[in-house]
Amino acid sequence: MFGAITPAVRNLLIINIGIFFIESFIGIPFRELFSLKYIFSDSFQPYQVFTYMFVHSSGFGHIFGNMLGLFFFGPILENHFGSNKFLIFYLVCGIGAGLLHGAIDYIEVQQMESAIASFKAAPTPEKFLAFANEYANGFTDARFQKYYDLVNKVYPDNPNDAIVLSNVTGVMESLKDSIVHYSSMLGASGAVLGVLMGFGLLFPNMEVRILFFPFFPIKAIYLVTFYAAFEIYSILERNPNDNVAHFAHLGGMLFAFILIKFDLLKVK
Repeated sequence: MFGAITPAVRNLLIINIGIFFIESFIGIPFRELFSLKYIFSDSFQPYQVFTYMFVHSSGFGHIFGNMLGLFFFGPILENHFGSNKFLIFYLVCGIGAGLLHGAIDYIEVQQMESAIASFKAAPTPEKFLAFANEYANGFTDARFQKYYDLVNKVYPDNPNDAIVLSNVTGVMESLKDSIVHYSSMLGASGAVLGVLMGFGLLFPNMEVRILFFPFFPIKAIYLVTFYAAFEIYSILERNPNDNVAHFAHLGGMLFAFILIKFDLLKVK
């Protein structure tokens, strides 16, 4: 089902893989410069909405998965759209993914600030527990284990202790600051999932053989539906350990859906 690699896909592969290896072996800090930061952080630059999709994490699996998807599904869409329109499609999906991710981060930070203000106005262990459950999985995972006793024992047992209350407020502020000052998003996943969405919408009945399950072909539309459902499930699950920008993935798929359903690329 897969044809020869097409020009735009080839160039995207070269750029992404080239940047990855240059950073890995020469040490130029592309990730720090080009990853997408929180919009109101001191490190944010407008160009990051574009550049984030060309840098990947240091692990090989991240770039391998994204480039594999681009390699398999990109040429089919490029042959359908033409090289120029395919490149526009890819970039719009990637930028759209970054914008949705940034918007969700902004909303979450606003909600956290509101919750912190409410807590400061009338602090209670119940409010702290609700905050911990909403934004840190109740401090049950390894990253926040040191705060588990604070939310479940120390503060409930000492609700009027000024030092304990100060520690509680500091923890809440640090969780918010982890998004404002330290969060960043990188990788081509949003753009590539946009490509996958486009493939599923334009060629819904084309059968795909999954890399690790080659004996069970699946129609493209079912594959896309599975990915979309998985991303929605992951968002609802809110697992703080997966370190995946699921809203960005959905953003790429959403923008692909809009571009194709409304024929915004004017494909004849």
